[in-house]
Parts: sequence; structure tokens; C-alpha cells
Amino acid sequence: MKKLVVLTGAGISAESGISTFRDSGGLWEGHDIMEVASPEGWRKNRELVLDFYNKRRMQALTCSPNEAHLELARLEEHFDVTIVTQNVDNLHEKAGSSKIIHLHGELFKSQSTLDPSLVYEMEGWELKLGDKCQKGSQLRPFIVWFGEMVPMMEPAIEAAMEADIFAVIGTSMLVYPAAGLIQYANKSIPKYIVDVKIPQTGYIENLKKIEAPASLGTKSMSEEIKKMYV
Repeated sequence: MKKLVVLTGAGISAESGISTFRDSGGLWEGHDIMEVASPEGWRKNRELVLDFYNKRRMQALTCSPNEAHLELARLEEHFDVTIVTQNVDNLHEKAGSSKIIHLHGELFKSQSTLDPSLVYEMEGWELKLGDKCQKGSQLRPFIVWFGEMVPMMEPAIEAAMEADIFAVIGTSMLVYPAAGLIQYANKSIPKYIVDVKIPQTGYIENLKKIEAPASLGTKSMSEEIKKMYV
């Protein structure tokens, strides 16, 4: 089976009703992003950060995968598909994709502030002050905040280097290191960018740009690669 590696960003979940902070000038519900998505913000006001992600979880629980998520899951019938996502929602999981690398963490998991290796599946949507890990330390959202290392970047780079087809769906290509992932794909393989507004990338060999919402653009890409390889 040919290896298809797909980098997804906020644009693929927008059609499911998940809001993105870039849509509102860098603000999320009136909060500067650094207040709720940085280690400094966490040190300054843990209660605010916990409340912010509780609201994100409540919202995510009401959202369902859209046709873009579902089409990527269906492509597993024909390709060895790895999803590398910048999104922290669980819509790829809900759609049925089986190999998912979350670069920026996962909304429905919590993490020890004392020992980052202690990660827990969450039941429900609420994480409160006083919720502690087994070592007695406050639990924080399992999210890679601005200024923190991206531990899953290495597996993502390995996947990109092994890809027979590489696609980027619904990302601004502005958030690094994820935005540079396409550069690790072999120059000779077919590459796709799907977005309502194609981002600036510079010259990339064998690149096809599909300017469309994620659901329509993913369907178009899917039909094309199936004609090529199936």
C-alpha cells in the first residue's frame, strides 16, 4: 500500500464548528492567546487556563466529524494513511482514522505539572483546580503551548520522509515547526495543499493547490490519488 501522510490544521475542523483563534485576530473568546496557551499564562492564572480548556471541551463534545475527516478515514481502504494534526480535538478519531500523530497535544487528556510523562485520559469535560496526578501535582491540559517543545515532531518528520503522497489540509502554514513538515517529503512525490485560501509556501516540487473548503477539497484530492494508484 502506498503511504499517504496528511498534515491537518484548524481549517479541517472549522466546518465541524470548532472555532479557531486566528479567525478573531489572535483572540479566543476575548483572551489574548498567550494568556491561555503559554507556560507564562498558566503560572499567572491557572483557573483562567483551566476554564478556557473546559469550554473548549464542552464545545468539542457537541461537534461531529465532517466529510473531510470521514474521507481521510475512508482512504485507509486504499492507502496506508498517517494523519499528522495540529488540532487538539478528537474529530479524526471519531471519524475512524487509525494512525494519528497529535503535534500540539490532545484536548481530552490531562498531564501532570510535575512529571510530563504522566498523561491521563479525561472522563467528561471538566478539569479543576485541585485535580492532581498520582504524585500529588496539579493536572494541566495536555496541550503543547507556545514556547514549549513539540515532542511528536520527530515521529511526524519520519512519517513525512517515508510518504509516497503528502497532503496539507486546512492549515495556514504559519505555525512552526509543523509548517516545515512538507519540506521533509521526498521532492519527487505528489503533494497537495487544500485550503479555502492557499497559503504562501515558496516553490515546492510536484505541488497541486486545491483552493476549496476542506470537505470539497479533500474529496477532490481523494478522487485524484485513487485514479493514480488504485
